[in-house]
Amino acid sequence: MSAVAIRADCKPRRPAAVTTLSEAAVLRPNHRWKVLGIGVAANACFSATFSGIPATAVFLRSGYHLSNGELGLALGLLGLGVALSELPWGLLTDRWGDRRVLLTGLGATAVWLLVMAALVVPSPTQIPGVALLAAALLVTGLLGGSVNGSSGRSIMAWFGEGERGFAMSIRQTAVPLGGGLGALVLPLASAHGFTAVFGLLAAASAVSTSLAWRWLHQPPAHDDAHSSSAAKPAGPAPLRNPAVWRIATAIGLLCFPQVAVLTFASVFLHDFAGMGTAVISASLAAVQVGAMVMRVWSGRYTDRHRNRRSFLRLCSMLSVAAFTVLAALVLFSAQLLSGQAPMLSLAIVAMLVVAGICVSSWHGVAYTELATLAGASQAGTALGLANSLVFIAFFLVPIAIPGLLVLCSWAGVWLGAAICALIAWPIFLPPTGSRKSA
Repeated sequence: MSAVAIRADCKPRRPAAVTTLSEAAVLRPNHRWKVLGIGVAANACFSATFSGIPATAVFLRSGYHLSNGELGLALGLLGLGVALSELPWGLLTDRWGDRRVLLTGLGATAVWLLVMAALVVPSPTQIPGVALLAAALLVTGLLGGSVNGSSGRSIMAWFGEGERGFAMSIRQTAVPLGGGLGALVLPLASAHGFTAVFGLLAAASAVSTSLAWRWLHQPPAHDDAHSSSAAKPAGPAPLRNPAVWRIATAIGLLCFPQVAVLTFASVFLHDFAGMGTAVISASLAAVQVGAMVMRVWSGRYTDRHRNRRSFLRLCSMLSVAAFTVLAALVLFSAQLLSGQAPMLSLAIVAMLVVAGICVSSWHGVAYTELATLAGASQAGTALGLANSLVFIAFFLVPIAIPGLLVLCSWAGVWLGAAICALIAWPIFLPPTGSRKSA
């Protein structure tokens, strides 16, 4: 009789565990901050990979015996991998759920980086060819493309309208945070080689995967008006919504100058400005820290003032001005002073940092505007579309810069960055008839 009673008592407890988890999420609404923390950690890990590896460009070039063109191809294929995979991962996120996609993609990225640490590193007896390195970086991008859309969708689901800009901007601080941490692997590459670089990045991804396994859950369905209304699309499906395409295109264009800083700033500071490892690392870290501060501030500011489009246009114009001044300083230094004035060199470094911050401070605001247009239930697709366009820039820019250097030197590179930011400005304007929301 006691065995029967125990059995009868045990049977309902499995479904009750699921209910308990859901109830716990309702009773503890602060769980959304854990979800946000996981999104930050996941994006920071992947950012440390796609920003940190380019930060070691000088050592990549020497360690793998690459020309500037081969270096650009290898770094470009890292971006191409993300560009090709972002939209499929985003569509899968909306169908399969952000938890499954994030765990699958981030865990696979950790495993792949370990493989690279073992097999795709220079040694005294063998130097991997550019084809092997480029293919390995392409696969890294294909796997890492899972992070952006899945983490963004989870934040849109857990946060209400009045907090989304702030939350998404905090998540987007993960990109400069990871980039800053990635910049710190530059000395690691110098001292210990690329086995240590890839191994450290793999360990970071593995830790982030374990945190997501523990804390990332779907929010309780229809528990409040905010979550149910947030899930409703604001218009047509994202891939058929002109407003979504418009914002995604502007995001992609404004990333061209940002990618130029992320991928070739270390080479510029080394080859043109004559800076050493310490100055290069500090400069790249300053760009990332400044971008983090600006992203958090901009998210809170635009949540309060509901002026996301205006802020995005302001960032575009500030970027135009900063890169134009940088190009002028470079041209003046190269043609008139032959790069021999120490104060002018310091001014060039400072302006590069300012330009990098200007062109990296808007992402959280833009992604919030995009996800709001799509609706939380379809945010994965919209964010995947935008990130596909963003990482087309990560593919094209590193390949284009060596050609621009041959044609018109570094001044032409930074002037081209200013032109891209200028083209993005009018695209951020809302369509005629909806200007009042700008």
